[in-house]
Amino acid sequence: EVLTLLVLMYPLLRGVALRLHSAVTGSYVPGTHSIAFVTCLNEQIARDIARAIMDKRLAAYVNILPKSSALYFWKGELEESTEILLLVKTRTSKIGELSNYVRSIHPFEIPEIISLPIDQGNPGYLKWIEENVPRD
Repeated sequence: EVLTLLVLMYPLLRGVALRLHSAVTGSYVPGTHSIAFVTCLNEQIARDIARAIMDKRLAAYVNILPKSSALYFWKGELEESTEILLLVKTRTSKIGELSNYVRSIHPFEIPEIISLPIDQGNPGYLKWIEENVPRD
């Protein structure tokens, strides 16, 4: 029973230990922040979604990248289109809330919302993200 409890508590205990280490040493904990990728049909939709994300304080920064070509399968057929890509910089702890919110306002039936943790980066920039996205 104790071993099971320890195994279940490991992620929480590890997170607390990493935050404590970061606070004491001033070092960045890899994975604390993430970049989410969100594709949009056009620039107006991309701007509207980016603004909505920022208004909800779900990100510190959103890049809106210009049109790119996309090939994908949809309902068994090969499709080709152009899309606008959002790069959303946020706390990793906000990814679930961000994803739920974007799905609720996005016009696509199944919007692309994927994220990658930030392993390393400019410490000042990473601190700035943390200061501009409220904790849970």
